[in-house]
Amino acid sequence: MAQDDPAYLIAARRDIGVREIKGPKHSGRILEMLIRLRAWWSDDETPWCGVAVAAWLSEAGYPIPKHYYRALAWSDYGQQLGAPCHGAIAVLTRKGGGHVGLVTGVTPDLSHVRLLGGNQNDAVNESWFPASRITAYRLPPGVERRATEVTRVGRLSGSEA
Repeated sequence: MAQDDPAYLIAARRDIGVREIKGPKHSGRILEMLIRLRAWWSDDETPWCGVAVAAWLSEAGYPIPKHYYRALAWSDYGQQLGAPCHGAIAVLTRKGGGHVGLVTGVTPDLSHVRLLGGNQNDAVNESWFPASRITAYRLPPGVERRATEVTRVGRLSGSEA
């Protein structure tokens, strides 16, 4: 954890390890997120990456997009960036939809980006994604881009979603 992590990234780190519960039971923490955001559904099997990012931003006092539950809705949120920075919101495309998470690292060649996000292999964790899948980097309104670059990590570790 960086000393100057934004409050929403600190909130996200507290949830590392939260995971879905398959079947009729559901994760208490994911249900808390849904209640906080006034979602109309109450299960942890509906895609929840956007829910997690919205919950962390909301807990830190930031506004969230109207359709926060849609990963691709984050493409128009806040301030646009041309490149990743620590704590940026990364929006990815994939067949059938998208994914959203918070940037915590990049490879030296910038080919992969490490994201802290929800619903990454059904859990909150840090996972690597090809940078080619990222269609937008955003910062919440009022958040300044850090002067330092995002941490460059020599090897990929963790899973790729």
